[in-house]
Amino acid sequence: MIAPSIRLRRILAVLSSAGVESSGDIMHKFDRDALEMARAVIEFSYDRLALEPPSLGGPRSPLELSELYGANITEDGIGWQEALHRFLEDYSRATITSDSPRYLAHVPVAPTKASSLFDLVVSASNICGANWTNGAGAIFIENEALAWLASLAGMPAGAGGTFVSGGSAGNLAGLVAAREEARRRGSLSDRGAILVSAEAHSSVRLAAKVMDIDIFEVAVDSRDKLSGAALRETFSTLTQQDRQRTFAVVATAGATNTGIVDDLVSVVDFCQFEALWLHVDAAYGGAGLLCEKSRPLFNGIERANSLVVDPHKWLFAPLDCAAIIYADPTAASGAFAQEASYLDDVNRLRELNPSSYAFHLSRRVRGLPFWFSLATHGTAAYRKAVAMTLEVTARAADEIRSRPYLGLAMEPNLSVLVFRRVDWSESDYIAWTRKLLVEQVGFVQPTTYRGERMMRLCIINPTTTIEMLCSIFDSMAPVSSSSGS
Repeated sequence: MIAPSIRLRRILAVLSSAGVESSGDIMHKFDRDALEMARAVIEFSYDRLALEPPSLGGPRSPLELSELYGANITEDGIGWQEALHRFLEDYSRATITSDSPRYLAHVPVAPTKASSLFDLVVSASNICGANWTNGAGAIFIENEALAWLASLAGMPAGAGGTFVSGGSAGNLAGLVAAREEARRRGSLSDRGAILVSAEAHSSVRLAAKVMDIDIFEVAVDSRDKLSGAALRETFSTLTQQDRQRTFAVVATAGATNTGIVDDLVSVVDFCQFEALWLHVDAAYGGAGLLCEKSRPLFNGIERANSLVVDPHKWLFAPLDCAAIIYADPTAASGAFAQEASYLDDVNRLRELNPSSYAFHLSRRVRGLPFWFSLATHGTAAYRKAVAMTLEVTARAADEIRSRPYLGLAMEPNLSVLVFRRVDWSESDYIAWTRKLLVEQVGFVQPTTYRGERMMRLCIINPTTTIEMLCSIFDSMAPVSSSSGS
């Protein structure tokens, strides 16, 4: 038990005696009303974190939501009790709980209790993480978490970067840094272009749109992987001018749709031969680096110039937390550091400022909940948790094989399952997924693989059990042996 500090005892004394409302700005006073509000919010937080498992919930239409209460924002306010009541009783329940073990669509989140609790500390602390002057202590331990991620990938000592909101922001940052480095070297004077796998995440194409650069799409091989051979073939078909304005390759280490990891060794060999920046999107799949079983899939990632890993996906941090890591951070600092007279002093420490490594200035220290959980539990616990999800995925694949009405579309690379229900159309999939959510059995969504509509499950929550998955598979069974579903 930690003994209360002098400061904590003073705070407790103030809270117990708070009562007289001042005539000034009551919004920023910690008075008796604020004390009661704090107690209610903390009580809800206790209850929510203790809920095992959290219910799935589900969306409601704009009309349904608008008819609940009318206006919430009024001239005189509705009071915190009513505002909290409306959120907890109605608005929050019109969402899908992404940390439920039955959330198997898209890429879920599964924050540890430690990371969620420390997120409250981060919010209450209001630390500006833009630069070292404002946030030195917080940035120092964020960097510790970044260094661990870099070492997990085998990147060189000194690799670093910053935490951003998600993989989309991380992919944009890596590509902007790549373009600026090409310009600095004098190898790019025209409109830029990148080589991208046909299976790359949609955010890569969005980043290219934002940057106003071109994409040369490269076909995947028979294993659905981007390879050095395919890159060479595509590159050889480009004009000399197009080859000269190509500055980067984007590879994927854990495709969101399939979990597939590209052939990184051959890709990085191609990049180094052609002097191109390699950016690796491991936003979802990066956690697979932790496990002996899946680690060989990532061979070559240690030679990437930039890497994105999202701890809020498979590394059990709360939303929103993604890491953009550069093998040589100085190659990125010139791309993003903002110049202004009021920033002259803080920019003297440019290499220490997170604002030098992505498109942001104001920044929440969103890496701290991840750091706190790592520090609390140790990396062995993370390794075990990721291994558990891979084991459940493997067992689920066996369950799919055992059911004649289901067909596994591909062997899982990581923790994504892609499979078909025999004789189902897209309308069958959609009707079934909606029924599953209404019954709170699971939140799942269909996808397309090799031109065919089928099902996709993403398993990153260690509390997702094989029994939960079997109940989903069983719900797809034909009604009788003589009829379809």
